[in-house]
Amino acid sequence: MKILSVFGTRPEAIKMAPVVKALEADERFVSKVCVTGQHSEMLEQVNTLFNIVPDIDLKVMKAGQGLTHITTAVLEGMEKVLTEYRPDCVLVHGDTTTSTAAALAAFYAGVSVGHVEAGLRTHNLLSPWPEEANRQITGRLANIHFAPTELSRSNLIAENVDETKIHVTGNTVIDALLMIKSQLDSDAALNEKLASQFPFLDPAKRLILVTGHRRENQDGGIASVCRALADLSKRDDVQILYPVHLNPKVKKVADEILSGVENIFLIDPLSYLPFVWVLNACSLVVTDSGGLQEEAPSFGKPVLVTRDTTERPEAINAGTVKLVGTETSNLINNIKELLDNNQIYSEMAMAHNPYGDGHAASRISDILSNIK
Repeated sequence: MKILSVFGTRPEAIKMAPVVKALEADERFVSKVCVTGQHSEMLEQVNTLFNIVPDIDLKVMKAGQGLTHITTAVLEGMEKVLTEYRPDCVLVHGDTTTSTAAALAAFYAGVSVGHVEAGLRTHNLLSPWPEEANRQITGRLANIHFAPTELSRSNLIAENVDETKIHVTGNTVIDALLMIKSQLDSDAALNEKLASQFPFLDPAKRLILVTGHRRENQDGGIASVCRALADLSKRDDVQILYPVHLNPKVKKVADEILSGVENIFLIDPLSYLPFVWVLNACSLVVTDSGGLQEEAPSFGKPVLVTRDTTERPEAINAGTVKLVGTETSNLINNIKELLDNNQIYSEMAMAHNPYGDGHAASRISDILSNIK
């Protein structure tokens, strides 16, 4: 069976890496990888870490790119790839513009689409934007749905998706995280090497890990978050590490508000290995990322989500994640509560992660092998 895995951003690469490796190791498949380059530098870091060498690179990224450019460039690039390779199935992941455009190209070419991380919903097309629209569109185009949880499966059934086409697998991001955690647990020299990349961190202080990049937060939300961080940095028991997204709209705001502020360290985006090391070392996470809502609980790290909606309500129900929005004073209060109330912190840190056991990729390969 000929499988073409298509991804273009760092989060997709992390979550698709276990699937790619499982397909490569399985003699039932001829597996090829097409990267679009929606994010180029950050994508390459992940591929190198997991020893993935793309067979095709569409190289669509350009300075100041918008969604229309990404969509049309991926559509045009995929048309040629699908004509030449003629896969039996195209695998796409999640909710990116790459995923939707690649799925549409496969649909036009009459090629089956497998959607990894299918069925996540906020039911609000504007939040997160454009991701909610992307995942719904991809879901309508897909023939095979790999849902991470039973709730995701229920979402698809409510949209009249054929139940026989939906498979609950767990989330592949847990597979990826546990692969890297295994390396860290077994290699003391690697841990020392990674720790040496952060000589400015004080182990006596509690570390808050921050990420933020969502388009919906770029018109004021990220600035509000930064003001909250500046206020919290006055505490002498806290340090804040913020790997700032390369998007100029994000970086400009973070630099203007937080550059030079004591106890706050603005750094370039981390490759996945040191990022996992920091995630393991931190006390809590403040983020608008979807993936971190799944990853951090595997390490027992409470997550405050700077969004008004989430397509991952399982984490909220489990108690590992709390939606706090971006309003400055509310964010300050929620972070202080976790720092100062041991009971609330422990309840979030010890809650069960609902997103998987590290075997999602092998389930996906087995399901694909049985599809006629």
